[in-house]
Amino acid sequence: MIASLPMYETAPMRAANDRWWTAIQTTFGLGPQFLDRESDPHETWVDPDLLLSQTCGLPYRTTLRDVVQLVGTPDYAVEGCPPGYYRSNLIVRANDPRQALTDFNGSTLARNDPRSQSGWAAVETHLRTVHAGFSFASQVIDTGSHLNSLRAVCSGQADIAGIDAVTWSLLMRDTQDTQGLRVLASTAPTPGLPLITGATQDPAALLRAVRLALAELSDEDRKCLMLHDVVSIPRAAYCAVPDA
Repeated sequence: MIASLPMYETAPMRAANDRWWTAIQTTFGLGPQFLDRESDPHETWVDPDLLLSQTCGLPYRTTLRDVVQLVGTPDYAVEGCPPGYYRSNLIVRANDPRQALTDFNGSTLARNDPRSQSGWAAVETHLRTVHAGFSFASQVIDTGSHLNSLRAVCSGQADIAGIDAVTWSLLMRDTQDTQGLRVLASTAPTPGLPLITGATQDPAALLRAVRLALAELSDEDRKCLMLHDVVSIPRAAYCAVPDA
């Protein structure tokens, strides 16, 4: 069996994530001893031996929804979002004089991955619904991670990036990489990054184990992980989110 929590983990969070996984594994009664931090998450998510992982909303609705089962969605209490929901922050340099998103028409977007909801789909949907006819599709660079996207904006390699609001908060707290940057705008809320399991597993039993394990964590660990709850968001809510 394989278990991973690959989406939100700065260095100071690693030990707390390990304790959460140990409590999940103990409560559920089976599973690997350690979290997998080496495998490509996109390969882990489709592995028949998957017990638990966390994915992004875009790959879930486009490639995974008929391969895996939803377990639940961690609630990080993102400001202005319903429980379990999140949004993308549009990040620019603090000293960039442009104040409106329309001012960035023709600029370069740093994108963590074309398969990312917050880094790509949410940004393009926001442009389509708020600023019709404006797209970054012809001027985008792929960086491989939200952190690299921030660094690309900071260095001037790009002008703007869509950053997961949870990731932005974690990086502001745990790193120096947000210095010199600011939030220009935020997209509409969408369902957050869900916990998933393989097709042969029992998602209801896993959800119970995840919630019980979360309740067993210390206040310090829950604060470190920014975890407030694990909620149930239906498949239909994920599938209703527009694609880029």
